[in-house]
Amino acid sequence: MTPFAGQRIAVLGLGRAGLPAARRLRDWGADVTAWDDGEAARAAAEAAGIAVGQPERFDLLMISPGIPHRGPKAHPLARRAAEIGAPVLCDVEFLYRAVRAVGSRARFVGITGTNGKSTTTALLDHLARAAGMVVATGGNLGPPALDMPVLADDGVYILEMSSYSAERLDRARFALGALLNLSPDHLDRHGDMAGYAAAKARVMLGNDLAVFGMDDAETRAVAAAHEGRVVPVSGHMPQPGGIWGDGALLRDGAGVIVDLSGALALPGPHNAQNAAAATALAFGLGIARAVAGRALLTYPGLPHRQERVGEVDGIAFLNDSKATNADSTAYALACHDRVVWIAGGVPKAGGIVPLASLFPRVAEALLIGQAAEEFAATLAEHGVPHRVVGTLDAAVAEGLEAARRTGSGAVLLSPACASFDQFRSFEARGDAFRDFVRNLANREAEAA
Repeated sequence: MTPFAGQRIAVLGLGRAGLPAARRLRDWGADVTAWDDGEAARAAAEAAGIAVGQPERFDLLMISPGIPHRGPKAHPLARRAAEIGAPVLCDVEFLYRAVRAVGSRARFVGITGTNGKSTTTALLDHLARAAGMVVATGGNLGPPALDMPVLADDGVYILEMSSYSAERLDRARFALGALLNLSPDHLDRHGDMAGYAAAKARVMLGNDLAVFGMDDAETRAVAAAHEGRVVPVSGHMPQPGGIWGDGALLRDGAGVIVDLSGALALPGPHNAQNAAAATALAFGLGIARAVAGRALLTYPGLPHRQERVGEVDGIAFLNDSKATNADSTAYALACHDRVVWIAGGVPKAGGIVPLASLFPRVAEALLIGQAAEEFAATLAEHGVPHRVVGTLDAAVAEGLEAARRTGSGAVLLSPACASFDQFRSFEARGDAFRDFVRNLANREAEAA
C-alpha cells in the first residue's frame, strides 16, 4: 500500500502525532523529510530512519497542531510552504486520502466544539462498540490519526477534531459531523471569534448528517447557515427534529430514549447535550434506539472530566483538569450546589469573570499558578471566600480542611486555565491531583 508514492512530504513537529505520521507516510511510499526545533526530537526521528532537515522543495506539508502556519508567528517552514504553494495539511487529511486511495468507503465522523468533544467522541465510540461496529477512534483524543488502521468499507473512524486540525483540512469530508458549542478559545491563533468559528465549521462541510448544539448563539448561527441535513441537539431545550435533555430524560420526537439519571458518568445539562449529540450520530450510523439507550447507561466516563479520584471523610475529590477555560468550568460548577473549588494556571482571555453567576455555589476557592492573583481580584469583587495557595499539592490538603469547615461535599479541581505554568499538560495536572488525593487519603487513614 503506497498511496503517496512519488510525493515529497515535509513533516514539521515530531511529538505525539508527528513522528508516527512521518513513519507512516514513509511506509506509504512518500519521500519524507521531517523537522522539529528540538534536538532530541530530531535525534529520535533519525534513529527511526527518517530523513531530517528543512527542505526547500516539497509537495505537501504536515504540521503538528500546535505550530502556527499563518501570521507573524508562522514557522519558517510554513512560510516556505506558502512561497512555493504547498498545501499545509493535518494528519486526518492524510488518513482520509490514504483510505480513499485504496478504495475503502469507511465512514468518517468528525466531532468538534469548544467543550464536550472528548466526552462525545468517547461516548459515540462506546455506543458504536456496543452495537458491534468496527471503529477506530482518536485524533485530538487518543491515538493520532496516522496511528490508526486502514478500515474496510464497514469501518467507522470517530475523530475528535480541534480547531488547529480542522483549519488544515482540504479534501477530507466527514459523513457525519457534530459542532457542539462555540465560546472564545484559541483566539491568539485564529485572530478573532469569526476565525475560530470558521475553523471549527470546516468539520461540517459536505456532511450527510450534521449535528449542531443549540445551547449557544454562536453555534446556532453556524447551523442556520449550514446547507444540508441538520439534527439539532440541546441539553435542556426541546428541539423539533432533534434530540434534547428534559431534566434527567433524553428525548426525541418519538419519546423518551433513556433516563440519564442512571448514567453516573454523565452529570448535568452539558452532558445531556453530549449524550444527545452522540445519540444523534449513533442513529445516523444506523445504531438501534434500544442499543444506544442501554449503552448510554454503561458509559464509564473519561479521566480528567469530573473524574471521582477519591473520598476522604465523606468528601469527594473530583478531577476536572480538562477544564482549561471558563466555559468548561461553568459546566462543572453547575453540577454542584456547594463546592470547594481549586482553580488557576495559565489564564485564558476573560479569566473567570464569565463564571460570576455560579460564584454562589463556591464555598471557598483555592487558587494556584499564574492566574492566582488575577482570579483573587475577581473573586474579591464578588465577595467569594478565597485563598492563594500556590501549588496543587497545597490546594488538595487545604481543600479537605475547607470542605470540612464549610460543610461542602466535594473538592473540585476545575482550573479554567491551561496547565503549562506548572504541568506539561492537563493530563499531567490531573494525574498529579489524583496522586495528591491518594496520598492525603493514606495520611488521614493512618492518623485515624
